[in-house]
Amino acid sequence: MADVAHSGNSSDNEDEGDTRPDQDRDSAGGRGRRRKKQRSFWKELPILIGVALLLALLIQTFIARVFVIPSESMEATLHGCPGCYGDRVLVDKLVYNFTEPEAGEVVVFQRPNTWNQSEFSSNRSSNGFVSWLQDIGAAFGLAAPDEDDVVKRIVAVAGQRVECCDDRNRVLVDGEPLDESYVHWAPGSGEQDSFPPITVPDGQLWVLGDNRNNSCDSRCQGGGGSNGLVPVDNVIGKVRFIVLPPSRWQGVGDHNPQAVASAAAQYGLPLGVGIVAAWPTLWLGRRVRTAVRSIRSSEPSGSSGDKQ
Repeated sequence: MADVAHSGNSSDNEDEGDTRPDQDRDSAGGRGRRRKKQRSFWKELPILIGVALLLALLIQTFIARVFVIPSESMEATLHGCPGCYGDRVLVDKLVYNFTEPEAGEVVVFQRPNTWNQSEFSSNRSSNGFVSWLQDIGAAFGLAAPDEDDVVKRIVAVAGQRVECCDDRNRVLVDGEPLDESYVHWAPGSGEQDSFPPITVPDGQLWVLGDNRNNSCDSRCQGGGGSNGLVPVDNVIGKVRFIVLPPSRWQGVGDHNPQAVASAAAQYGLPLGVGIVAAWPTLWLGRRVRTAVRSIRSSEPSGSSGDKQ
C-alpha cells in the first residue's frame, strides 16, 4: 500500500514538474508576443501618418480645402491683412460640379490672365525646397496662398447687365439696384467708384470685394470692362465656413443681392395674372346673378295664374 501511494505521489510530482515548464514557456511566449505588438505599432506608425497625409491631400484636392484670407478686400465678412493671422475658411470644391455659381456667393478662384494686379505678396522663398514646403502648408491652410488665388463675391452672372451707380450709389444689375447689406465701408469712404455698363458673357462672372473701396476686382483689374471678368472654369470652390480662429467660427453667408428685385417680379407676376383672371370671373358672376333675378321675378306671376 505504501509503495502504491508512493508511486502515485511520484507521478503527481512528475505531472507538476512537467506542467511548470509549459507554464513558464507560455508566460514567456505571452511576453514575447506583447513585445512584438509594441514593435509592430512603431513600424506601422509611419504608414498611418503617410496614409493620413495622403487622405488629407486627396480631400484638399477633390472635396474641400482650407484657404487663408490674405488681404482685407473681403472685410468685414472675412478678416485678413498682410502679415496678420487672417481667417481660415473651408472651401467646398464639389458644389460646382452639380450647379452653376450664383450671385451673392463668395468664391475662391484662380486669377485670370487679364488680371494684372495682386492684392498681397505671398513672400515665397527663393529656395525651391522651402517654397515647396510653403505650397504644402498653403494647401492645409498653414501658410498664405499663392498670389494667383483670389477670394471675391459674385455680383452678376452670364447674360446680366451690370453697372454702377444709381442716384443712391448702388450697383445695378439689369436695371435693378442690389441689396448689398454685406458691403463694408471704411471710415470716410461711403461712396463706391462708378463703372460703365457691361453685359456678362456666357461662362464668365462679375465679382466685387465686400470691402468695396479697398478691393481691386472686376472694376479695375486689367483696366476693368471685359478684362475684369472671371471665367467660371477658374473657380476653385465656394466658401462655406470660417474654421479658424475659434472666435470666428461661423458660416459664410451667400445672400443674393438680387433677391429683392427677383422677389418683386415673383410676386408681381401672380398679381398680374390674378387681375387679368378677375375680369371674366366678375363678368360671369354678374350674368349668373342677372339670370337668378329674372327667374325669381317670374315665379310670382306664374303662381298667381295657377290660382285663377
